[in-house]
Amino acid sequence: MDIRPSPIAGSWYPSNPARLRRAIEQYLAQATPPGLSGRIWGLLAPHAGLRYSGPVAAWAFACIRGSTPDIIVIVSPWHRGGDTPLITTGHAAYETPLGVVEVDADAIVQLDAALCAHAGYGLARRRYDDEHAIEIELPFLQCVLGSFRLLPVMMADQRTTTAAALGAALAETVRGRDVLLIASSDLSHYEPASVAHRLDAELLRRVAAFDPDAVIAAEYEGAGYACGSGAIAAVLWACRDLGADQVTIVRYGTSGDVEPDAPWVVGYGAAAIWQVA
Repeated sequence: MDIRPSPIAGSWYPSNPARLRRAIEQYLAQATPPGLSGRIWGLLAPHAGLRYSGPVAAWAFACIRGSTPDIIVIVSPWHRGGDTPLITTGHAAYETPLGVVEVDADAIVQLDAALCAHAGYGLARRRYDDEHAIEIELPFLQCVLGSFRLLPVMMADQRTTTAAALGAALAETVRGRDVLLIASSDLSHYEPASVAHRLDAELLRRVAAFDPDAVIAAEYEGAGYACGSGAIAAVLWACRDLGADQVTIVRYGTSGDVEPDAPWVVGYGAAAIWQVA
């Protein structure tokens, strides 16, 4: 099998499988999100180094304990930038210390075709990428779900038109399947804690209001920031098309919770996107 080797194991998270699983299970044990009486379609989860964002991310993944989706869609920013709007892996699987996660090749083909119809372009494939924002979510999913197939999408262009087209194409691609969509995004970056809390509160308010347009607009308005604002918006649009009607913020934190003496922090939020039963 053509496997993408991990470029971040041993730095962003432990490379030792037992140590990694133990850390994630400890975070999950401490996470007690509210019970949601309905169908969870999506999550918002942060993607920083495990020791920083893991305690918050666990609250998102704890929401799906006991579920058995057969396909996981993860939408993240492409931190390298560039002229290609939307990117996916060129490999058949991702590898983490906890094992191999197979990519759903058929879903990538279907999404590529749907994007060509909605946006006039499809997915660019990248091999041996060093994007952390997809991979960092995988060990949590491996601990909570066991096996699943993956549809990864990385956004170099997070403008509204691209995010809306991706959301529509994703809903079209996965409709009828047992799917979970994940928006991988951190919040404010390198701000004093008081500023970060203000910016993050407003961004999460817009997420909770189920307003993808407002999520993307927050940065332009100077009201809030998320490195994956387009990823969040795309997942919100896709989940709404699939039937979701609620967003619940389940946890918020910053890197200052781990390093309280640092002069700046990065914000992290966890949320569930769901449909009332």
